[in-house]
Amino acid sequence: MRVLVAEDERDLAALLATGLRRAGFAVDIVHDGGEALERLGLYAYDVLVLDRDLPRVHGDDVARRLVGAGSPTRILMLTASAAVEDRVEGLDLGADDYLGKPFDFPELVSRVRALRRRSARPALPPLLARDGLVVDTVRRTAVRDGRDLDLSPKEFSVLQILLEADGAVVSAEELLERAWDAHADPFTGAVRVCMSKLRGKLGEPGLVRTVQGVGYVL
Repeated sequence: MRVLVAEDERDLAALLATGLRRAGFAVDIVHDGGEALERLGLYAYDVLVLDRDLPRVHGDDVARRLVGAGSPTRILMLTASAAVEDRVEGLDLGADDYLGKPFDFPELVSRVRALRRRSARPALPPLLARDGLVVDTVRRTAVRDGRDLDLSPKEFSVLQILLEADGAVVSAEELLERAWDAHADPFTGAVRVCMSKLRGKLGEPGLVRTVQGVGYVL
């Protein structure tokens, strides 16, 4: 799952990114609305954590443009104002959720995950199961035939994407786009290495099949 944090307070942005990465998300950071729009035009983000009071291009205008373009990216708007009228205005602009500062970080993570589930068509349940494999996307746990798989955050993200594909082939490019951040080098073989480790933890019989020249399928 890929998240863009648009926050002009650099210390807060760094804290947000660190916490979201620990929760298993691939996170990029921008500090103004203009850069946010540039990134959103380049990459397919699942969720945008958007500070309302951004320089260059105001957060309200970022939300308007994103919604006007028909983007599937969900918007969680952050603001220092907790007034009801501000929340209403933010939601009317097209934000999918609204959170006042200061906030409890576990609540932020929970809201981001909920927006990601809602962004899928049809909406995804929090529990994904197939062939003895049970993945809880809220608690971030994966079990196969009663055995805890002890996946790394990246392995969990890749497995979740494969499960969500529901039998469709997922290319290495799509996995890199959705599970890694903008700094990932597409030529490092990161997807191949991660897939090898994931297969080892899933055990036998094998669940992930390589479709030569196309990608991977669960």
